[in-house]
Amino acid sequence: MSFRLRAAHPRDLEPMYEMAKLTGGGFTNLPADRKALAAKLERAEAAFERSEDSIADEQFVLVLENAETGDVRGTCQLMSQVGQRWPFYSYRLNTLTQHSQELERTVRADLLSLVTDLEGSSEVGGLFLHPNERAGGLGLLLARSRYLFIAMHRERFADRILAELRGIIDARGGSPFWDGVAGRFFGMTFQEADYFNAINGNQFIADLMPKHPVYVAMLDDEARSAIGMPHPTGRAAMRMLEDEGFRHDGYVDIFDGGPTMTARTDDVRSVREARPGTVTSVNLDIGDRALLATGTLGNFRAAFGMRDTLPDGSVEIDHRSAALLGVSVGDEVWSVLR
Repeated sequence: MSFRLRAAHPRDLEPMYEMAKLTGGGFTNLPADRKALAAKLERAEAAFERSEDSIADEQFVLVLENAETGDVRGTCQLMSQVGQRWPFYSYRLNTLTQHSQELERTVRADLLSLVTDLEGSSEVGGLFLHPNERAGGLGLLLARSRYLFIAMHRERFADRILAELRGIIDARGGSPFWDGVAGRFFGMTFQEADYFNAINGNQFIADLMPKHPVYVAMLDDEARSAIGMPHPTGRAAMRMLEDEGFRHDGYVDIFDGGPTMTARTDDVRSVREARPGTVTSVNLDIGDRALLATGTLGNFRAAFGMRDTLPDGSVEIDHRSAALLGVSVGDEVWSVLR
């Protein structure tokens, strides 16, 4: 089967909703709510249609499409500048060292502090691949296509970028971290709070969350062990982020304690190494395996293929990927080695 990534549009609401029902909760960027998803797609449509190349509070949604059937089988998102409509909260894990001369003892305590350090960053998130398609590198296509989109529209994204990974969720759909920290103050289950956040934003955190640091030693074992740990299904995503240059620098999600990975945008490997080139041939038989992309904003498309870069910077690509992307000789294609 042949798959390509393309810009999402309001007509993709139903397949987005069907995928959202499969996430299992804790997936803030893909709530199983038609109204919220419709609003997200409408916001993305406005972002795709804005012609000015400058950073703004925008959200872009991409979908993975089976080119043979037209079925949507995955999705991912990009947020150009978080924390503009409401504060972007994280917990920052740090250490407080105290010393007593009388006891000749030094004590180091780990603290969780509520911060908005990452406000203004860009974010990649909302990546979901249909369970029946989790083979053949399609998750890699979803993930890395976002960075090509950024490289092709660099002026629309900030100099720092983040990715939040879903944290530990137990068998009943709850979060040990939420139960041990915020749940004590809100009188809401994790599922209730996560759903409310997905629909309404997290201003309620600012309204009700205590601003004092939380001593990690005072949490129960389950909550402590969840801090900075990705959900088992997110470990591969964490490795992909690390391969791109993202690092976990002590920031964790305020709901489930999952790790927040950060990087300088221009240091992300697939952004740094992406190059444009004019297509000189679409009949390449043997070449480098690469991720190829073309189109601007709402016409963006990406797929795996083969390329050969010529000394003048132009490229030859294979016939199959040219058909997937809808490009011919003379068109521009961006690429990065797979």
